[in-house]
Amino acid sequence: MNSRRPLSRLLLVLAAAAVPVFGLVGPATAATPYCGITWGSTPETDAGTSARVAVTGVRAGQHACFDRLVIDLRGRPLGGYDVRYVPVVHRDGSGSPVPVAGGAALQVVVHAPAHDDAGRTTLRVTDERAVVPVAGFRTLRQVAWAGSFEGSTTLAVGTRARLPFRAFTLPGPDGDRLVVDVAHRW
Repeated sequence: MNSRRPLSRLLLVLAAAAVPVFGLVGPATAATPYCGITWGSTPETDAGTSARVAVTGVRAGQHACFDRLVIDLRGRPLGGYDVRYVPVVHRDGSGSPVPVAGGAALQVVVHAPAHDDAGRTTLRVTDERAVVPVAGFRTLRQVAWAGSFEGSTTLAVGTRARLPFRAFTLPGPDGDRLVVDVAHRW
């Protein structure tokens, strides 16, 4: 009887057991992104151009894969924007913190004032803690007013967590719109 045969069988059994334990399998395949979303959570900015636009409205909506914030403007082109996660959003002018509900704070800065050239308000904010209602949204927790100062308007957006987002502009009937989509999950 050959003594090498039981030893080779033992090594084969041990090798087969090692594959799932040590992950000795082929290369891992990338998981399919949630809803095909390939956005990240790094800042999104657009320097824009110097323009005579004004913020006229803020609204929010829910979609199957993300929640959406839309900032309406009168005029075009938009003077630019800066959207990013920050530890704390600060009020324009005073620098005081603007607390928001949720696990993360998304600062949305639109390079457009909330008043016209004569200083008349173009966006009426009745409740600075709730610029638009987002109760029941999957991702957005709060949209708070952080001010309009020196040609820019800032919103503090509370999100459930630091999740992927994208920011872009769309033409509207009276001017451009800044759109910020925040995914429901990674």
